[in-house]
Amino acid sequence: MSVPIKRGEDQKISIDMTPMIDIVFQLLSFFIFTLRISAQEGDFMIKMPLNARAAGTPDPDQTPPIKIRLRAGTDGSCQDIIMNDRSFGGGIDGFKRLHQEVASLVGDGSLTSEAEVELDCDYNLKYENVIRVITAVSGERQPNGDILKMIEKIKFSPPKPPPIE
Repeated sequence: MSVPIKRGEDQKISIDMTPMIDIVFQLLSFFIFTLRISAQEGDFMIKMPLNARAAGTPDPDQTPPIKIRLRAGTDGSCQDIIMNDRSFGGGIDGFKRLHQEVASLVGDGSLTSEAEVELDCDYNLKYENVIRVITAVSGERQPNGDILKMIEKIKFSPPKPPPIE
């Protein structure tokens, strides 16, 4: 396929479009073959806080939520993890101890659909620490590759403004 270009009355210059079309198809093939489809992240069933809830009597059959408080250091790292007035400390060991405690509470998985966690995070806590806590309470991968679910319902307490210094 060529497109004639006229220059004056006597000169005709033709441009061959075949190499250009070949390049377009090569680029298209390159992008299709190098496309990596990422695995979808887990569904944590996170419930964000509403503006205001009407106060009412709680359902006596419903398990009360497990309250987890995440205290941040000045650099945004997790300084302390507190679950129901019990401190687990900060760092990787704190997340492991929290995971073990939640696993002992949930047990064989019969409370997976009923149990609920409420996260109360400091204002300047780094996001990666929130994800670590969600990972610690939501489940674990078994040696055979299956995922043991622990707690599916995770919600956040309303955010508090940063402290005034």
